[in-house]
Amino acid sequence: MKLLKLGLAVFCFAIANTFTYAQETNEAKAKSIIEKGIDAMGGKELFSNIKTLYTKSATITDGRNVYFITKEMAPNLGSFEIEYEGRTVYRSWFDGSTGFEMVNGQKKLADQEEFKDKPGRKYIMNELAYLDPSLYKVEFVDTDKAENLHKIKATATDGSVVNLFYDTKDFLLKKEIKENPVKNSFSTILCEKYKKFKDLVHCSKTVLRSEDGDQILNLVDLSYNKNIDKKDFK
Repeated sequence: MKLLKLGLAVFCFAIANTFTYAQETNEAKAKSIIEKGIDAMGGKELFSNIKTLYTKSATITDGRNVYFITKEMAPNLGSFEIEYEGRTVYRSWFDGSTGFEMVNGQKKLADQEEFKDKPGRKYIMNELAYLDPSLYKVEFVDTDKAENLHKIKATATDGSVVNLFYDTKDFLLKKEIKENPVKNSFSTILCEKYKKFKDLVHCSKTVLRSEDGDQILNLVDLSYNKNIDKKDFK
């Protein structure tokens, strides 16, 4: 009987160690792929030194030319604007603690659920956040050989999930599927083209996929570490 108990204990210990090793291996592989993606976009040193980021993308909404403008400042300030015919028709922003929006010239509190990831944000570049165990747990899922994509699951501390799909050849991020367990929803973002802006390689053609159809965003301007300060988030 003692031998049986000892054998079972050894077996359970071995199984537990194998499971732990598999988890560590999947996490290490996921981080390796993400780091290769960072290298392909300019490198970890460049990413760490980006303290502000400005982007302006062109799209068509209801047959009209519209621009989407984002501004970010480390660690967690951010704003989003919709520009139509040279004027801002909508704006939302996070000032470091609270989210607001401006509609028809009126400032008001926004739905704070939309900004729930902001307070704990540390980096402008999301890839650095995925490597931070205090923000995300990442694991390698599998490789789709037909589409040549590595799939990584990144789970945030709030329970939300981002599935990341990296190209197996150039290691650039080609697709993101975001899951929101609170709202029981998901969104898909495709990157169809990359372009170099100074030292940073960034997605220049994005497709936002939803049940209402695809929306295409073409990046027309990007700059970092200039022309943004805290007054942009007031």
